[in-house]
Amino acid sequence: MRIDGLHEGNPLGRMGQPPKPGTSGPVPSFKETMAKFLNDVNASQKVAGKAKEEFLAGKVTDVHQVMSKSGEAKVAFNMLVELRNKALDGYNELMRLRL
Repeated sequence: MRIDGLHEGNPLGRMGQPPKPGTSGPVPSFKETMAKFLNDVNASQKVAGKAKEEFLAGKVTDVHQVMSKSGEAKVAFNMLVELRNKALDGYNELMRLRL
């Protein structure tokens, strides 16, 4: 498993910087990155909900799949909440600055 550093393959690490020569396409903005993340979290919540409904209806008998999808959705949602909290903390810190 390869883990990229912040500035190597991760688009979050390159925000606000011009693209490196030889790379294709522009770097996504913070707004675009957050919108994509919100859509991904929403999609994982829907997949988990559908898996639970199918399990309760008896269409799926593998509890492991249902719990796995629920766990993924929970982790994604918790990360979204933490991102919101950090953004709010940063905003509040900026509001406390005296000019």
